[in-house]
Amino acid sequence: MAGGSLLTLLDDIAALLDDVAVMTKRAASKTAGVLGDDLALNAQQVSGVVAQRELPVVWAVAKGSFVNKLILVPAALLISVFAPWLVTPLLMVGGIYLCYEGVEKLSHRFLHPGESKKTVEDAKADLAETTPVVVDEKAKIKGAVRTDFVLSAEIIAITLNVVEKEPLLTKGLTLSAIALAMTIGVYGLVAGIVKLDDLGLYLSQRASAAAKAFGRAILWGAPYLMKTLSVLGTAAMFLVGGEILTHGIHSVYEWIKHTAAGVGGIGGSLLSMLFNGLFGVVAGTLALAFMLGIKIVRGKPTH
Repeated sequence: MAGGSLLTLLDDIAALLDDVAVMTKRAASKTAGVLGDDLALNAQQVSGVVAQRELPVVWAVAKGSFVNKLILVPAALLISVFAPWLVTPLLMVGGIYLCYEGVEKLSHRFLHPGESKKTVEDAKADLAETTPVVVDEKAKIKGAVRTDFVLSAEIIAITLNVVEKEPLLTKGLTLSAIALAMTIGVYGLVAGIVKLDDLGLYLSQRASAAAKAFGRAILWGAPYLMKTLSVLGTAAMFLVGGEILTHGIHSVYEWIKHTAAGVGGIGGSLLSMLFNGLFGVVAGTLALAFMLGIKIVRGKPTH
C-alpha cells in the first residue's frame, strides 16, 4: 500500500513537472521579444562604467533583478487569485514609465550633448576620482533595477496570461522557472557583452596569428556593438512601453492591428512596431512634460 502511494505521488510529481515544462516553453516563446529588449536595455544601462567595475555593477543589478522577481512572482499569484483585473492597469503604469525614461534619456542627450563626449583624459580623471564614480555607479544600478522591474513585470504578466487556466501550483512553478531562467540568461549575456573588450585584448596578445586577428576584430567591433545596444535599448523603451499602452487601449490596439493586417507579412509587423513606437514617444513626451510641470510648481530645478 505504501509503495503504491509513493508511486502515485511520484507519478503526480512527474505529471506536474511535465505540465510546468510545457507551460514554461510556451511562455518563453511568448516573452522572447521582451527578453531581447531586456538584454539591450540592460547592456545599455551598464555601459560607461569604468572597466574594473563593469562586472560588479552587472552583479549588483542582477541581485536587484532577483529581488524584483521575489516581489513580482508572489504578487502576480495573489493578483491572479484575488484581483485579475489589476494586471492591465499595472502594465499601463509600467508602459508609461518606460516611455518616460526613453524620452528623458533623449532629452538629456540633446540638451546636454557635451556630457556624452568625454575624452580619454576625462575618463582617466574620472577613474582617479573615486567618489564620483561610486555615485554614478549607484545611479546606474538604481536606474537599471527600476527598468528591470518594469520589464520583468511585463514578462511575468505575459507568463501569467499563458498559465491563466492552470492550477495555482503550476502557475507558481512556471512563473518561478521563467523568472529564474530570464534573470540568469539576461545578466549572463550582459556580463559577457561588457567584457568583450577584455576578451579581445587577451586574444590579441596570444602567440597564434588567428587568435590575434580574432582579438583585434573583437576590439574593433566591441565599441560599435555597445553603441548599437545603446540605441536599441532606448528604442526598446518606446517599442515595449508603447505596445503595453496600445494593448491596454482597445480602440488603438484594434486600429493598429487592422492597419498592419492590411499590409500583411513583415511589412505589417514593421508598421505595427512603428505605430507602437510612435505612441510610446508621444506618451513619454506627455509624461515628461507632466513631471516637469510638477517640478516647476514645486519650485525645483528642471534639469
